[in-house]
Amino acid sequence: MKPARLTLALIALAVSLLAVPALAERNMVPTLDRRFDVCPDRPAEPVWMQEIPLRQAYQRVLVQDIYRAQNLERIVESGSCDCETRFPTWDEAEAVFREQHASDERWEMLQASDAYNRRASAVRPAAKAICEAAGNW
Repeated sequence: MKPARLTLALIALAVSLLAVPALAERNMVPTLDRRFDVCPDRPAEPVWMQEIPLRQAYQRVLVQDIYRAQNLERIVESGSCDCETRFPTWDEAEAVFREQHASDERWEMLQASDAYNRRASAVRPAAKAICEAAGNW
């Protein structure tokens, strides 16, 4: 009788251990809804960026990189990390793209993306410290 009880106990334990991750995973189903904990009312990307054909996605990435670099630099310059500073409209990034990069070749846009990423990376630690102090990171 004891081996049967031990076997049943081990089976019950194994089933319970397998069930916990299955329940947890159900709650982690990815969705296309974009919900943010910080600054939930941030502006959406312009429609034209969302509709860029896949072969030209590097254009969208460049605008995103411009936007991120500008925003992190703005946080450091102003010393403020309110939502309007951290996530402004896309107008400035779009203007820079149209004025400086819209007629560039693909390889030039990729180089520009790299430069904007380096700019953003350089100021990110300072911007993060300001935003963490404001509870907005």
